[in-house]
Amino acid sequence: MENTNGIVGEGAAPAQADAVYRKVKWRLVPFLMACYVVAYLDRVNVGFAKLGMSGELGISEAAYGLGAGIFFIGYFLFEIPSNMALHRFGARRWIARIMISWAVVSAGCAFIEGEMSFYILRFLLGVAEAGFFPGIILYLSYWFPSSRRGEVIALFMVSIPLAGIVGGPLSGLIMEGMDGIGGWGGWRWMFVIEALPAVVLGCLVPRMLPSRPAEADWLDDSECAWIERDLAADEPEGVRHHARIRDVFGDPQIMRLALIYFGCIMGQYGFTFWLPTMIDDISGGSPLVVGLFSVLPYACAAVVMLLVGRSSDRTGERRWHLILPLLVGAAALIVTPMAQNPVPAIALLCLAAASTLTASPLFWNLPTAFLRGSAAAVGIAAINSVGNLAGFASPLLIGWISGTTGSRATATAVLALILIVAAIAVFAGSRSPAKAALASR
Repeated sequence: MENTNGIVGEGAAPAQADAVYRKVKWRLVPFLMACYVVAYLDRVNVGFAKLGMSGELGISEAAYGLGAGIFFIGYFLFEIPSNMALHRFGARRWIARIMISWAVVSAGCAFIEGEMSFYILRFLLGVAEAGFFPGIILYLSYWFPSSRRGEVIALFMVSIPLAGIVGGPLSGLIMEGMDGIGGWGGWRWMFVIEALPAVVLGCLVPRMLPSRPAEADWLDDSECAWIERDLAADEPEGVRHHARIRDVFGDPQIMRLALIYFGCIMGQYGFTFWLPTMIDDISGGSPLVVGLFSVLPYACAAVVMLLVGRSSDRTGERRWHLILPLLVGAAALIVTPMAQNPVPAIALLCLAAASTLTASPLFWNLPTAFLRGSAAAVGIAAINSVGNLAGFASPLLIGWISGTTGSRATATAVLALILIVAAIAVFAGSRSPAKAALASR
């Protein structure tokens, strides 16, 4: 209930708290989702560009694999400095900078003329985009206490399946419809056109994203005070606010979390990079049929991500809400190649998508529970940078195993084993993230 000067009091009803955070969620998260859909699309549209680029420029399969993966090297190297800058300069300035700079580089990919320019631009794209995703995770921790963060992060990361749902048809339409216009191949036009939304959204960031609750003119004093009090009460004893980079990389708890996230991302990218191939094996249909069928797993993933994230917040349980998707995803990846009938095979792919994509947002409840301030900026970026090296390793590993053994089932079994190891690491970890080594220094 409110006191006489309008500030929300200690005895306020939970329904009022729900209303405050619902207001914040629908003000911030849809815009953040739109930004991440664009980011994910600009990151992976090189897969569609390959269809025209390889023939026009003579780029080999090996060169394409290296160029696609080099993105994650640039991302890894500049992740922590970027997140520290966001914490120092504020979300408005830094997220806008990230989006506009990656749009410029992504559009520049239209001018690729050979392998070396391909490598350089992919590396620079990783540098430009570094810090965006962990920056958003850090940003959400400024607005939502840990008890409400699971559903919000899951809602934000629904952007990944949404990018899968809209990105394939859009990229294919641009490449086919624009091919030959102005003497350019359709893949060049795709890079330019799909970069434009990032410029527009980047320019809107200063208006749409207040850096902190106190800067939000759409919150009144009582709502702002409520959020600030909840965030202050949310800090466990011994929470870490400041950290140096060497502290983070020398901390066993942070590195354990980074390895768990590496496993989550191995599953995510291993599945998404190979989904069209697996559907093609099952259906034997045209690219259009493959594209239409690919919508089903991503749609299932979007629904499950929201339901599991909400369940985790409602129960307050974090570990098993992460362990179970990892194990179910592993089982689905093992069994899917054995399915002979298209209907159960597609159902298993839906299960694999829902599980592997749900694991990532559920993971972020663990580090954000005990890291604050600059320690959160450095720790979250370190975890994300190490984890995203899986984006480099996953397609290379699966491609190498498939080519060496002649069996995609063996490759997906290895991927499943990595998910199982990640689940074991979650189970073996401390039940109380607040007791992590970094937090206790």
